[in-house]
Amino acid sequence: MSQQNRTFKAPVTKTANLKYLLYLPEGYESQDKWPLIIFLHGYGERGDDLELVKKHGLAKLIEAGQDFPFIIASPQCPDTTVWPEQADELAGLIDALIAEHNIDTSRVYLTGLSMGGYGTWYLASRYPDKFAAIAPICGGGGWWMTNSLKNIPAWVFHGDADPVVPLIESELMVNRVKEAGGDVTFTVYPGVDHDSWTETYDNPKLYEWLLSHQKS
Repeated sequence: MSQQNRTFKAPVTKTANLKYLLYLPEGYESQDKWPLIIFLHGYGERGDDLELVKKHGLAKLIEAGQDFPFIIASPQCPDTTVWPEQADELAGLIDALIAEHNIDTSRVYLTGLSMGGYGTWYLASRYPDKFAAIAPICGGGGWWMTNSLKNIPAWVFHGDADPVVPLIESELMVNRVKEAGGDVTFTVYPGVDHDSWTETYDNPKLYEWLLSHQKS
């Protein structure tokens, strides 16, 4: 019996199931629209315990009492997967946040560290129209993402002594996006190992830079 050519065509749906921390800025009710930051944690904070998400980055700073002029959502990646495989779920979360909260859709920003840096590059490449600017930290991506990323301003951070994610991972993405005509700023921390996020998120200029970008 010979093989036959067939085509399968049908809607395929899946159910998202992401836990997340939500920060609403002081005076939230007094302002009609607020910018939104999506913060993606690293590999070690995966699971179903949101306390893990508070270990590093923006969630850690918020837990310590720092105020931000943004709504900030910090989702948790299940421990059976990684952020690039959760791109559709993250996009759905963003849509739900916009529907439920006073969010300025022209000022939605994305940042993440380590695995979250990879997730930042990937999610922005899959859904480039959602983001006004991105800030990937010690992450990387693939050449096929370049065309989607060239219109999103990016500020990229990496330590040149990183033993976990080599500096070349960020360098390749920066060079590719620049060659495509993209707007990329690249900060390399001399002598800094994998923790290039503490200095980054402690820098007020990062938040000023994010707010300076708005989708038309």
